[in-house]
Amino acid sequence: AVVSTQSTGELSKELKSYAKTIHGKEQLLITAYAKALEIIPRQLCDNAGFDATVILNKLRQRHAQGDKWMGMDITSEDIADNFVACVWEPSIVKKNALTAACEACCTILSIDETVKNPNSNYKAPNAMPGM
Repeated sequence: AVVSTQSTGELSKELKSYAKTIHGKEQLLITAYAKALEIIPRQLCDNAGFDATVILNKLRQRHAQGDKWMGMDITSEDIADNFVACVWEPSIVKKNALTAACEACCTILSIDETVKNPNSNYKAPNAMPGM
């Protein structure tokens, strides 16, 4: 199976829609994850020198209309149908990238919690004895 190379916008839309069906903290987590996925096309716009707000609004509009293959077109400084333009990647690549990113994020958060843990029994030794 193949997906659009810029399918994170479509995935973000689907996650936001799914989050509305869930109650509690899980809804906040899924919404935050969906928002984080939108950083990818925003950064691509910034790197290409495009107005990210204009491009992302166009992409959101087209994705809402069901055009899931829409993505950025660097040559025309607009959006285009990535399926017609043959801009694809294997879905397993996208799945592995998202999995690795989530695992890295969880590791960072775990380390952060370990460092900030106020219940730690460890007492740092004084630099000089008798102080």
